[in-house]
Amino acid sequence: MPDTYDVIVIGLGGMGSAAACRLARGGHRVLGLEKFTPAHNKGSSHGGSRIIRQSYFEDPAYVPLLLRAYELWEQLARDSGDEVYRLTGGLYIGPPGCETVAGSRRAAEEWSLPHEILSAGEIRSRFPNFTPSAEHIGLYEEQAGFARPELTVGAHLDLAAAAGATLRFGEQVEDWHDSGAGVTVTTGSGSYSAGQLVICPGAWAPALLADLGVAIEIERQVMYWLDPVNGSKNFDHDPIYIAENDAGAQIYGFPAIDGPDGGVKTAFFRKGTACGPDTIDRTVYPDEITEMRTRVTELLPALAGRAIHTATCMYSNTADQHFVIARHPAHTAVTVACGFSGHGFKFVPVVGEILAELAMTGTTGHPIDLFAPQRLVSL
Repeated sequence: MPDTYDVIVIGLGGMGSAAACRLARGGHRVLGLEKFTPAHNKGSSHGGSRIIRQSYFEDPAYVPLLLRAYELWEQLARDSGDEVYRLTGGLYIGPPGCETVAGSRRAAEEWSLPHEILSAGEIRSRFPNFTPSAEHIGLYEEQAGFARPELTVGAHLDLAAAAGATLRFGEQVEDWHDSGAGVTVTTGSGSYSAGQLVICPGAWAPALLADLGVAIEIERQVMYWLDPVNGSKNFDHDPIYIAENDAGAQIYGFPAIDGPDGGVKTAFFRKGTACGPDTIDRTVYPDEITEMRTRVTELLPALAGRAIHTATCMYSNTADQHFVIARHPAHTAVTVACGFSGHGFKFVPVVGEILAELAMTGTTGHPIDLFAPQRLVSL
């Protein structure tokens, strides 16, 4: 006879750990299943930092979710006692009409978010490490910063366990089945049943959600920690940034948050190569480091030093680069969250809340129509 729970959560990365936490703290019997170790570095929820921001160039429709996410980031920090996030300010730079600047401005104006528009000269004066092109401008918002992914996942897992959740690691899901009267999940170690199932598979979505009818492309991305030529102390108080050049290519980065020997993290945004989650090449090559250094020093000349550290992670991209968060169209006992397309981590706490609501009530008060999987089936 399978072990029985109210809800089983498959995948305990960013979204799954938040869902397990919210469900367990809501008094439900929760089983969480994860094929790797807690807060592992094999998927998309690692690398020490992820940008959080509100002036959202991807679509102003995300802003209400971000406002709630910020409330929940603060709650998580209080409840865990960990600095799971930090506000540093955020600077979005590029040609006036580019997506990064114009899109951020559109969201800020539509939702009356505090922000400033800065000329290239004003950026150079206020943030001396930055040397934008003379014709570029920037949008600055104070309510931006970074979250720490490993710390966030660990905090959610600890709170879930403290609330009574059963969390099993190193246990790979082999199959799941919705009978109409409940769900059964089979792993290499056993079989479990529940009234509801929440699937947060990350880059493993194409395998675990093959019947969803949504194409999700997995992409290898690289993160770089560069050693500033005059030391990292001059980067201690910089804002996070996203910068777009005249060709439309974006890079992003952080202040020095890992101490004097930790370097300064930067990366390309959406410049990766197709991969599989179990076959990704995790070697970072010298020509990749050279390309990153060449690009970032156009904006931040001090980042001309050596690469202290590099790491790979994965994006799970939908065709329109928006998320999938919904009850499974073919399975009323199954809730899915996937396709976070390289910009999902800032939403982790609110996605956990949404998934718990969908699993236990079938609906949510949050605006998630943008994330319905049906929109992608015919694409």
